[in-house]
Amino acid sequence: MLAVATANVNGVRAAVRRGMGNWLDGARPDILAVQEVRAPGSVLTEALPGWALAHEVCEIPGRAGVAVATKGEVSGVRAGLGLVEAHQTGRWIEADVVISGLSEPLTVVSAYVPVGELDSPKQAAKYAFLDAMTKRMGELAVGGGYAIVCGDINVAHREADLRNWRGNIAKRGFLLEERAYIDTWVGEQGWTDVGRVLAGAVDGPYTWWSWRGKAFDNDAGWRIDCQFATPGIAALAQSAHVDRAPSYAERWSDHAPLVVTYG
Repeated sequence: MLAVATANVNGVRAAVRRGMGNWLDGARPDILAVQEVRAPGSVLTEALPGWALAHEVCEIPGRAGVAVATKGEVSGVRAGLGLVEAHQTGRWIEADVVISGLSEPLTVVSAYVPVGELDSPKQAAKYAFLDAMTKRMGELAVGGGYAIVCGDINVAHREADLRNWRGNIAKRGFLLEERAYIDTWVGEQGWTDVGRVLAGAVDGPYTWWSWRGKAFDNDAGWRIDCQFATPGIAALAQSAHVDRAPSYAERWSDHAPLVVTYG
């Protein structure tokens, strides 16, 4: 059995202070994909002692940052999507992890899609990133191997993926143009949205709630943290759960980890 977790930590320093270490001790994932590290490698190594790390730091200090952490052997690492703008760095890292029982290494990606902003260059940057991400996912899918793209996608795919979908129909994160990228991934490219498939036709389970107001208490969230798997590894998915904190006070991020067990 292989437990793969993805979590936007909303700043690894703050997450550690709030109790991320206690969560790791209890969850014990074999592979952990993290987003919004917002720290140099030395800080991440201190936060995750004993893990093999593949990390892409954002060129803008204190922003973004993605990593894949594993207890296993890493046979290859690739960073970035070829985008040169500083704010588009620290958002894509690939690690080839040697997994017992698989005929070839498992490529695990940690991705952090830009939030975007309507009528702004930030939205154009989001689409540029999604274009590059889609191209790379197509390459990984065509390869026919084992791959899982984990991360904070910053797009809710369907109405079931956010509580207040009617109020967000024309807002960033739920635009038809954004959602069409996920249609491509799970349609023509053949990726499986593992969390959705295993959850079935239910609302959520949500993975992000605003720090403000009563969003968390009322479960008024978004399902934007995902694991997309190629057919060979998707067929091995056994269970998935969102590790939602018991209470607002016990949250160590504004996101909750998505943990999928493959075996």
